[in-house]
Amino acid sequence: GVLAKPLDNGYGSGTHHATIEVEGFGSISLELNAGAAPITVSNFAELAGSGFYDGLTFHRVISGFMIQGGDPKGDGTGGSDRRIKGEFSANGVVNPIMHSMARSSDYDSASSQFFIMHGDSSSLDGQYAAFGKVTDGMDVVDAITQQTPVQDSNGSVAAADQPRIVRIAMVD
Repeated sequence: GVLAKPLDNGYGSGTHHATIEVEGFGSISLELNAGAAPITVSNFAELAGSGFYDGLTFHRVISGFMIQGGDPKGDGTGGSDRRIKGEFSANGVVNPIMHSMARSSDYDSASSQFFIMHGDSSSLDGQYAAFGKVTDGMDVVDAITQQTPVQDSNGSVAAADQPRIVRIAMVD
C-alpha cells in the first residue's frame, strides 16, 4: 500500500534538520519542512533513523542539475518496503517548495530515493515532492558533481564510482 498520512514518529510537522555524511567528501546539512511535505519528511526521518541509508550511494550525478541517492539497489530501480503519497501539485497536494523526492512515473511511487538539486530546474516544480533544502555543504554537492565520473548523459555512475553515504542522521 501507499502511506497516505505522516508516520507517527514526531517528524510529521514543523521543521527538522538532518545531516548526510558522504565518504571522502564531507557533510551536507539539510533543513526539512514537514509543513510542506509531512508524509515525505516523516518517511525520510524514519528511514534515516533506522539506518536504512547507511552505506547506500549516490547513483546518479548530473552537474548543474542534481545528485540522486538512497537506492538500496544502487541503480535507480530500488526503494524501501514502503511507498508514499506524492506531495506535489500535480498530485493534488499544495507544496510551495521546489523539487526533491525521486519517484517513477507513478505519482505515489516515491520510497527512499531522493535528490539534492545542484542547480535550478523549474521543469520539476509541481512534479516531485520537495521536502527541504541544503543549509550547509553545497561545497560537498559541488565536489561530488565535479569529481564523480558518469557513464552517460543521464548521469549514471558505475557502482565502483558511486559516492557512498556513510550515514544520514536526524539532528532534531
